[in-house]
Amino acid sequence: MHLSRRELLAAVPAILPFATARAADAPTRIPLGFSLYGMKTLTLTDALKACRVIGYDGVEFALMPGYPAEPKLLTANDRKDLRKLLVDSGLKVHGLMENLAEPATDAVHNTNLERLKAATELGHALSPDAVPPIESVLGAKPAEWDKVKDKLAERLGKWAEIGKDAKTVIAVKPHVANALHTLDGATWLVKQVNSPWLRLAFDYSHFELRGVALADAASALLPHTAFVHVKDAKGKPDKFEFLLPGEGTTDYLALAKLLIVAKYAGPVVVEVSGQISGKAKYDAVAAAKSSYVALAPAFARDVKK
Repeated sequence: MHLSRRELLAAVPAILPFATARAADAPTRIPLGFSLYGMKTLTLTDALKACRVIGYDGVEFALMPGYPAEPKLLTANDRKDLRKLLVDSGLKVHGLMENLAEPATDAVHNTNLERLKAATELGHALSPDAVPPIESVLGAKPAEWDKVKDKLAERLGKWAEIGKDAKTVIAVKPHVANALHTLDGATWLVKQVNSPWLRLAFDYSHFELRGVALADAASALLPHTAFVHVKDAKGKPDKFEFLLPGEGTTDYLALAKLLIVAKYAGPVVVEVSGQISGKAKYDAVAAAKSSYVALAPAFARDVKK
């Protein structure tokens, strides 16, 4: 289903009652999650407990080196224990975050494929009945797009083969500072790869920094999207700052309605930028709570006292 910007804008006011009713209905409402990319200093047990207490429906595990969920750190018993903890807490695995630079040298590309395979194995171990997507930004600079796009499509074709073999969707995220940074580039790339196992991760903050309207971004990308990140941002493409949800100007009620119109079936996951989590006084639990409070009205959630 591909809606034009005109159709999206026309539909938004009309669907408000439907959006509220759907969000209030637990089986069909859009799931809200928190990315543990923003909880690197917490144990997985403490991070999951915090997210459940706040009210999130699930989490995204960060798999990069140095994070508690890095696949090579988790034994078979660790994975069983983590799976049980998820089940007992009622939290879903909304996604698995990687950070894989492409296009890269053959050696780095092969390492990327091995990391993707490890991620798919972890996804099946933690959530065998609903295998989560793996999402990643890519690399290179915006000015290099024309130079690298064909090689990037070739490399991502290999990623898609990993996804197909493991029945796991891989979602790549356009980034304001990467070669993949425009609506046209993102749609071109998924069409070139032409695989249901290679989709997009939609994070409007990167397009807001480039002055792209929310409805335009949603119309172009949601038909190809398997995963949604949310955060705020301010500045320009060459000098920007990412913010927590609610600290900027992103209209989350409009986003929620656009997701429903587009029949988006995945989660919405808060991503705390490293610009924020790297600060000396950063409080991961406080950031997760304030983000939830900011998103709650748009997604018809109650805020726990």
